[in-house]
Amino acid sequence: MEAPPRKRGRPPKHPKVHSNDSPTNASNNHHAPPALNSPSSPADVDMVDRAVPPVVDSRSGQRGRKKSVPDKLDGPSSAKPGPGGGSPGDRDLSKADADADDVDSPAEKLSSRRAKKSGLANPSLFPCDTIRGLAPMFEDGGEDVKDAPFMDAVVKVFCVHTEPNFSLPWQRKRQFSSNSSGFIIKDRRVLTNAHSVEHHTQVKVKKRGSDTKYLAKVLAIGTECDIAMLTVDDAEFWENVTPVDFGSLPRLQDAVTVVGYPIGGDTISVTSGVVSRIEVTSYVHGATELLGVQIDAAINSGNSGGPAFNDRGECVGIAFQSLKHEDAENIGYVIPTPVITHFITDYVRSGDYTGFPILGIEWQKMENPDLRKALGMKSSQKGVRIRRVEPTAPASKNLQASDILLSFDDIDIANDGTVPFRHGERIGFSYLVSQKYTGESAKVQILRDGKVKEFDIDLANHKRLVPAHIKGKPPSYYILAGIVFAAISVPYLRSEYGKDYDYDAPVKLLDKLLHSMSQSDDEQLVVVSQVLVADINIGYEDIVNTQVVAFNETPVRNLKHLASMVEKCTDPFLRFDLEYQQIVVLETETAKTATPEILATHCIPSSMSDDLKT
Repeated sequence: MEAPPRKRGRPPKHPKVHSNDSPTNASNNHHAPPALNSPSSPADVDMVDRAVPPVVDSRSGQRGRKKSVPDKLDGPSSAKPGPGGGSPGDRDLSKADADADDVDSPAEKLSSRRAKKSGLANPSLFPCDTIRGLAPMFEDGGEDVKDAPFMDAVVKVFCVHTEPNFSLPWQRKRQFSSNSSGFIIKDRRVLTNAHSVEHHTQVKVKKRGSDTKYLAKVLAIGTECDIAMLTVDDAEFWENVTPVDFGSLPRLQDAVTVVGYPIGGDTISVTSGVVSRIEVTSYVHGATELLGVQIDAAINSGNSGGPAFNDRGECVGIAFQSLKHEDAENIGYVIPTPVITHFITDYVRSGDYTGFPILGIEWQKMENPDLRKALGMKSSQKGVRIRRVEPTAPASKNLQASDILLSFDDIDIANDGTVPFRHGERIGFSYLVSQKYTGESAKVQILRDGKVKEFDIDLANHKRLVPAHIKGKPPSYYILAGIVFAAISVPYLRSEYGKDYDYDAPVKLLDKLLHSMSQSDDEQLVVVSQVLVADINIGYEDIVNTQVVAFNETPVRNLKHLASMVEKCTDPFLRFDLEYQQIVVLETETAKTATPEILATHCIPSSMSDDLKT
């Protein structure tokens, strides 16, 4: 009798493993411009589904009775019941029992059965180590192979953040948690990213292979360079720990290994790549431009703060951001050792982070020959034209517009603004400035009216009219008759208009953000943030985020200046001159009397922030 044709079933579907963000990671959303994204923000990380290797169908190509395969390898209890009440897995292994009389322990017997079932000669090579009962075998005969010792210095950082609510500055947002990476350096210090502990309420760290989380204390936060320094008071944390050693700046095509705790698992993760570019890079979190190293190793959410090692086990950088673009793949950035060393040295010298200084100028390339000739440059001279000098910068005492900057600390500057870096490489001259420390001076050579002049310029921090960060301080506000006054900052714009604030914010505010310079050290951009509707402010409720130019014909320098003038005012009316020739006028006595009732209605504890009371 001819055997019936064997049915061909549908090939098994290969399951895909999805990296599900945990609730703690999912809320860690550090906003950034659309191109460069801080990798601690899961919302900005494109996760790729990883397909599990196809399962081999043991039934294909066999004749006779079909052999059932257990769904799981976690023991007989997980198999489907057979006709006789047992499982197909038990029934198929019955013959193996007779051949395994020389096996003593149940664990070894089970291993031997499955090994013979799968055709393996050596039971100890069975590929699944999740079978219950195999643990004693691995404990007795297994060998604990230790990884590279520098990997033990990598720690996992747990942080609880409580961010200010810039739109409602008298309160804070709901707290959330984030996970990131860090590593141990000498003198009982831990380095991680600044955005990993920004607005922290509590920080904890856990060593590799440990089940204990230790409370950590934040010593310094370098906003511009996106580095933070932590320490742990518990002496137990520092036992059997070898700090990492720092290496020199890597070269192109050097191998790098990024170690950290990205999403998708709780254990340490290692990704490898090579150095693909070294140049002055935009630091998204710090809104600055410092030396950066581009690599092609994967940097995902949770890798932030993790070290990048070279092939000698030396730390050559800190992972901090990646590029997410439809035309780019595997582009990550690490903070190189010169920037890390600057941060550490700055803390050691001053006991705190003082920042990276700037020269305080805006400049223009001098690549056009007619432009160079018109400004009196000789054919042998190269440099850049100074467009503007910041009034608050020390350089404003010596430099002026249309000066030609020829050199910085005796290093000649090219017409495109670059200086020699290494063999075959050039880099922007701002790198030379960033190597200095706040309060130091530099020798600059300029060309003015055809004459070469030299000056010693003091270097200081950048004073922005619209600051990129408030550096952990609560936002300032002042409320009068339901009208909320606030100072503009980048976090404020992000709170009001989202991560695309540089497109959606009012043009006037963006112009101030991108092009305006502070005329004094205490200057602020003060706006009417919103109007809490009440009878006294009827007709003004549509005024939102409009700059306050003057109060009673006196120009407004900052929010504290405005609050002081209003509180001391004895005129019958309060007049606020706004942009676009708008004015807001209130009766003095009535406005001040109505304020407490409006505050009580909206559960606001005070009419002004604490920094305005002093």
